[in-house]
Amino acid sequence: QVQVVESGGGLVQAGGSLRLSCTASGMTFDDYGMAWFRQAPGKEREGVSSINWNGHTTLYADSVKGRFTISRDNAANTLYLQMNSLKPEDTAMYYCAASRYKWSSLVESWYNYWGQGTQVTVSS
Repeated sequence: QVQVVESGGGLVQAGGSLRLSCTASGMTFDDYGMAWFRQAPGKEREGVSSINWNGHTTLYADSVKGRFTISRDNAANTLYLQMNSLKPEDTAMYYCAASRYKWSSLVESWYNYWGQGTQVTVSS
């Protein structure tokens, strides 16, 4: 019943920007904490950014801090990740995840629902 669907991935040059979106359905959106994870080939999945139920608390991986901004529009049931100053190291499959815990967290096991992923490729 609960579904989360990512969009907005693509190919971009280093230094460019991209905005990812994640639309949720089948749940009361503001009952859930949300997060973005990513996985590059040959590497472990890592937490990128998370946001609590009302958008007032956020967390970022050190590797993206200052470049990425997570936000949510509860009226639209949508999560966003604004990605600026992109680097080739950001190339990965990006996943949207929802947690029944309402708080911001990058602990992967807390997340109950996952999207199918959207590919982000940053060229040199």
